[in-house]
Amino acid sequence: MALFRHATFEISAAKPSDLSPSLGPEIAFAGRSNAGKSSAINTLVGHTRLAFVSKTPGRTQLINLFRMKNGAALVDLPGYGFAQVPLAVRLQWQGLLEEYLIRRSNLVGLVLIMDSRRPLTELDRKMIGWFAPTGRPIHCLLTKSDKLTRQEQTKTLLDARVALAEYDAGVTVQLFSSLKKTGMEEVERIVGGWLGVQAGVETASRDEAKEKPSAIGGGIAEGEVA
Repeated sequence: MALFRHATFEISAAKPSDLSPSLGPEIAFAGRSNAGKSSAINTLVGHTRLAFVSKTPGRTQLINLFRMKNGAALVDLPGYGFAQVPLAVRLQWQGLLEEYLIRRSNLVGLVLIMDSRRPLTELDRKMIGWFAPTGRPIHCLLTKSDKLTRQEQTKTLLDARVALAEYDAGVTVQLFSSLKKTGMEEVERIVGGWLGVQAGVETASRDEAKEKPSAIGGGIAEGEVA
């Protein structure tokens, strides 16, 4: 399907209000710092340097939007959970995540990146519990799965499915490897299904789009976003 292939950079924004009303649906990518989010995005789009891969976790401080060929957008959000980032910056990033994920009316789903060796950390669970009440779907990518044995992969995926079954939102999960380029077809199928709901809709104005209520309580605690 090559859903994400040939996406192009469109804009970086320090706050959601800097993003113009989108011409199509948006898919957000979020995850802990150093979970492999930028590598996963680069693999999906087929470009080694589209999303910045930093050797220092927590360096990405902006919302980065990439336009896909079908008019939808892939939105790379700042990573969270890197404690060495100054408090003022963590609070700024927290505000970015909360404002975008709650109020962006044309956001259709969240792809949550988790390291398969350390999935479903406390912050990952908070993110899922925080976003799920919006009613939008969540798909989890267990990255770096090439670092696990086949037996470990099977157990990790099964354990994650059992843990995620507690969420009424029906969160989905899969294994993914940027190095081996495995799992690409599955994530394209899942996200393509989200966009299929939008079939025939090329644009959606902010006035026409249904504003989701701010049903998310608590958010990610101060000092936990990076």
